[in-house]
Amino acid sequence: MPKYILTIGLEVHAQLNTRSKMFCACPAEYGEEPNTLTCPTCLGLPGALPVLNEGAIERTILTGLMLGCSIPPVVKWDRKNYFYPDMPKNYQISQFDLPLCLGGGVPLYELAYPKDAQKSIANPGKVVKLTRIHLEEDVAKSTHHEKFTTIDFNRAGTPLMEIVSEPDIDSAEEAFAYLSSLRQILIYGGVSDADMEKGNMRCDVNISVRPEGQTELGAKVELKNLNSMSAVRRSIKYETERQIDCLNRGEKIIQSTRRWDDDLGETTLMRTKEDAHDYRYFPDPDLLPVRTAEILERVRPQVPELPHEKRDRFERDYAVSAYDASVLSSDKALAAWFETATAAQPTVPGKKIANWVINDLLGLMNEGSLSIADCPITPAALADLVATVESGKISNNQAKEVFAEMFKSGRPAAEIIKEKGFEQVSDTGALEAMVEEILAANPDKVAEVQAGNDKAMNWFTGQVMKLSKGKANPKLVTEIVKAKVAG
Repeated sequence: MPKYILTIGLEVHAQLNTRSKMFCACPAEYGEEPNTLTCPTCLGLPGALPVLNEGAIERTILTGLMLGCSIPPVVKWDRKNYFYPDMPKNYQISQFDLPLCLGGGVPLYELAYPKDAQKSIANPGKVVKLTRIHLEEDVAKSTHHEKFTTIDFNRAGTPLMEIVSEPDIDSAEEAFAYLSSLRQILIYGGVSDADMEKGNMRCDVNISVRPEGQTELGAKVELKNLNSMSAVRRSIKYETERQIDCLNRGEKIIQSTRRWDDDLGETTLMRTKEDAHDYRYFPDPDLLPVRTAEILERVRPQVPELPHEKRDRFERDYAVSAYDASVLSSDKALAAWFETATAAQPTVPGKKIANWVINDLLGLMNEGSLSIADCPITPAALADLVATVESGKISNNQAKEVFAEMFKSGRPAAEIIKEKGFEQVSDTGALEAMVEEILAANPDKVAEVQAGNDKAMNWFTGQVMKLSKGKANPKLVTEIVKAKVAG
């Protein structure tokens, strides 16, 4: 059987988190009663005129700067003509030949790949090239029932960025990583909530398959309105196999649009695909072109530290591993939480706090399906616990027990330590007496230590810990043993 090359391009639609809609003053909010956030403009009533939302333009330019796009000096808006029941004026105000952002790319972060693919990444460090980012209005939301369809116009007119990639993605796993990485960047920039479950980030997938050795791309099949990253991955795998089966049977792939049925796990034909000329684009006569220079200079200082930049800084400033830095920087809120904790105890190595966050805190949060915003332990409280361990006042095992109680109750470490009687004995005189008792009872072990057996040294520390019922400060005990044996 011949081998085939898969090529994928993504069109991601991300709602911007502006207070009002793109061309009117209606609130852009989620979860309100249907058809309550409307006006003549977003309902497409005759005679209503659009007014540009400058905040949406700023957020789109900020997105372009974060993704390395160029910003043309002049941009304009166009009418994209088609009839759908969720677009009552029979055209969508969008951008055609002069969009806000051109070029750029999305870096694929290693932890953005599906977990089962992170150990076999085909192209580490890949940056998926972008074609453009343009700004348009969202359509209404259609809900299909068994025998009828309802339409909610609250979403109609919400500012919508369309981020269009080049056909530069080679697998379903890369598509998953692209969406996850892009989502991180949009959230870091504060331009979109990028929540696919709420519908404020959606995705169209363009897939083509061609025989190995053929340079020309195969016919493009578009999968429409996918609303989860897992659905994107599953649909690509299904559609790839479907197209390969067709080609192996000698059938021709027709350029078309298909729908993904997540329950059945298959795609179905919607329509043969229109080309750009089918939409009869023309400049919107109600909206003037916009010069971007002034807006660009206003937005440029707002570009944040991006996830990969924060990852590099965490490695450098906190001496954490590349993996730990990637975990901590993968979520904007988690990264801020970690840095707040390190600031609360500047003398404690950041690496120590990072270990507790990654190995203990995130585990319990995942078990409870909690976000960092819902964490019952404050950054300062965790930092206090780590500082207590580092000072030798409690052992690491005791700290684990204290931590579990802190997570359960939200109480401070000091209170739990006192309640459990975990305060370690640091009285030098009392510790010396215990050390001398153990040394006197084990002269053979003393001889082993003096002969250079370090394990025997640890044995003495363990015996003193047993004698003190775990309350002795192990660091002080080891220092006293060393001094006594050397003397």
